[in-house]
Amino acid sequence: MSILKRITGGEGGQQSSSGTPPSSRPSEGQRPPSSPMQTMRVSAPGTPGAQDKYTDVKNRVQNKLVATLSPSTDPSQVEQVRHTIQELFEQILEEENIILSRPERARMFEQIAAEILGLGPLQVLLEDESITEIMVNGAKNIYVERKGRIYRAPITFENNEHVMRIIERIVAPLGRRIDESSPYVDARLRDGSRVNAVIPPISLVGPVITIRKFAKKPITVQQMIDYGTVTPEVVQFLEACVKSRLNIVISGGTGSGKTTLLNVLSGFIPSDERILTIENAAELQLRQEHVVTLESRPPNIEGRGEITIRDLVVNALRMRPDRIVVGEIRDAAALDMLQAMNTGHDGSMTTAHSNSPRDTLSRLETMTLMAGMELPVRAIREQISSAIDLVVHQERMRDGTRKIVYVSEVTGMEGEVITLTDLFFFEQTGIGKDGKIEGRLRASGLRPKFMEKIEATGIHLPPTVFGIGERRR
Repeated sequence: MSILKRITGGEGGQQSSSGTPPSSRPSEGQRPPSSPMQTMRVSAPGTPGAQDKYTDVKNRVQNKLVATLSPSTDPSQVEQVRHTIQELFEQILEEENIILSRPERARMFEQIAAEILGLGPLQVLLEDESITEIMVNGAKNIYVERKGRIYRAPITFENNEHVMRIIERIVAPLGRRIDESSPYVDARLRDGSRVNAVIPPISLVGPVITIRKFAKKPITVQQMIDYGTVTPEVVQFLEACVKSRLNIVISGGTGSGKTTLLNVLSGFIPSDERILTIENAAELQLRQEHVVTLESRPPNIEGRGEITIRDLVVNALRMRPDRIVVGEIRDAAALDMLQAMNTGHDGSMTTAHSNSPRDTLSRLETMTLMAGMELPVRAIREQISSAIDLVVHQERMRDGTRKIVYVSEVTGMEGEVITLTDLFFFEQTGIGKDGKIEGRLRASGLRPKFMEKIEATGIHLPPTVFGIGERRR
């Protein structure tokens, strides 16, 4: 019995499972309301029985395609392979005597092509530019983030094994591995999107995938101003700080937009400087010509060959950098980063997870202690206060928007304490009818102590940038 007969319910005078007599079965190209194929949609699944039948046909055609074809997924060959898949797909449908309407045929081909060339059910989400994050919690629970809000996606995987196949497809080209002995991994997609995967036994809900999507068009300064993330005055100030080679730490919680802001600020680095970027998974989008990108590497299956962020920071000092940009400091690499900033590599930038500018300094202190050098706490604090010039703190607000909430200068030491001065701070004035937080990033009215360094580069900021000489609105 052919696959078609399995769907329609049998041969001869047998009635189909949907109750449609054989004599009333539609010809190719027709789509009656009761058709099981019609009720199954990727975006809005139909009845379980109809979906099972559709999935059965798709899997049979797909398995035969995979057995017939071993396509290379090299980006330069994708279009050629897709054309070959299209030809084989049509051939298999004809050989198996499978009759599908034109929309069903197109839908099945796209799903099979996504399985072979893309990331299966996730492919349609990756192509949706309104989605910024994809979260897979096991085979049947997929969520996405749009405009800072989380929604459940109307798609699923077949089972946990299906999710595992997609994870393997992501990590294998990068030389990464994931198994019971190493049940989590950081990776990236071809377009630079950041991926984290966690599998059992440490995940109790099945394989978990989190994808932070890579913007095809990097967010611009003007877009950040339009979104309300920052004001033109603060942009003018931060641009002056970058060009004046001040050392900057961008802090904030997960998903607060730290990397996006780092990308924007990195765009202010003069094009004639040599820039080294260091990341766990390369995602920075620097547009300058002279950029060297370094990426850390986890240990192999034998526990050897690991290259840490700390190793890369140390090695970067031998590569004649004008600027060192570290995607994120999260461990003992903080000590080497501070030493680099204190030994002539001004203008360096990095990000760190924290709840406030003060917490950022505390975290840097803790991470420096992780290096095991047994340095006195005061010595570490002096290193931090002399290395870091500015902390820019960003938050994801309750309404899903991202905003810079503090721009704070590190002014030195008073006794055993590092001193901070807030140059700009976000002042919330209320909540709008649409639930959006209302407010403005305001200047404190204080000029930073490093203004002499800015002016020495020929940049002169008007006093109004710092709220001096203007009325408080």
